Formats: sequence, structure tokens, C-alpha cells
Amino acid sequence: MLLKADTHAGIAAGDITLAFRCWKRPTVRTGGALKTAIGVLAIEAVDPISLSTITSAEARAAGYDSRAALVRALETRDGTPYRIRLRLAGEDPRIALRQQPLTPAQHTELQARLQRMDRASRSGPWTRAYLELIQSRPATRAPDLAASVGLETKPFKQRIRRLKELGLTESLKVGYRLSPRGESYLRGP
Repeated sequence: MLLKADTHAGIAAGDITLAFRCWKRPTVRTGGALKTAIGVLAIEAVDPISLSTITSAEARAAGYDSRAALVRALETRDGTPYRIRLRLAGEDPRIALRQQPLTPAQHTELQARLQRMDRASRSGPWTRAYLELIQSRPATRAPDLAASVGLETKPFKQRIRRLKELGLTESLKVGYRLSPRGESYLRGP
């Protein structure tokens, strides 16, 4: 579930506690969590609704000026309307992870995990090559990096997200860079 920057700010301030989406199938679930630029969001409830049941107070809690504005926005989308109750639950744990240098044991464990990811790939090993690519071309547009390894942008970004989950990369306004943890991994134990 993507959220706009002004929505992030409203959630961080505690002003926005709801989101509304139209989905064929929800992309978040009650009790789940969502990692965002402002931290981890707790997904407290995901309920299918009818547009006619949305109140003005709910629209304001979702960051809209009026119920009519929210309903207009939802009417243009396909799928079932859902109300998502959310809150900021804490910092993104990947931020702290990125700063942690690797001990020799952690390096070995991380290397084994990356090798499993490589073995599971239909196109062969990729993890070290991607880390080295980002190291050599920080702040380069994802489409340009993807093209350099012969991939479309979407699957390339999916792979980078997997490295980010391990604390190895950081997203920038444009492109990526290796985190201190990623640099530590490439240097070796």
C-alpha cells in the first residue's frame, strides 16, 4: 500500500489514522505492519465498506478536506472500497540494521542467506553483482541500473528491496547506495 509524503507526515503527527483504498484483494491485513519512509505502520483494521457509509470525520481522519473529496477519489478506482485503520508503531528496524557492522559470524550467516537467494534465482547468482553495481554507481536511477543488468525496472527493484530488508542498501531520492552494513559485507570478515 503506497502512501503519499503528506500522508506520511499526517500519520507521524497523529492527524491521519485512516486510509481508504479500492482493491480487488487487500494488499494489507489486520494485524499486519507496513514499512514506510516514516517508520513501521501498524495495520489495526482492514474492512470492506460501502462508499455511502463514509463519514465526514473519517474523511478528515484520512487527510481529506471533505467526505465528497474522498468519495470522488474512490469512485474513480476499480475494486471494493476498504477502510484501513493504521498508526505509527515505531522506527523502521532496517535503519538500525543498516548501521550495524558485521561480526565474522554475522558475515558468514548473511553470506549463506545471500547464497540461498542466488540458488533460488532462475537467472543465476545476482546478489553480490547487485551490491557491487550499487557500490560503483550510487544515486543512479533504478531504470538505468536495471538496464545495465538486462532487467526490467520492476523485477530489478524487487530484488533491491530484498537486499534492503537485510539492511544492505538504502533508497535515496534517486537510486540507491550501500549502507555501512552493505559496505562491511563486501569488504568481508
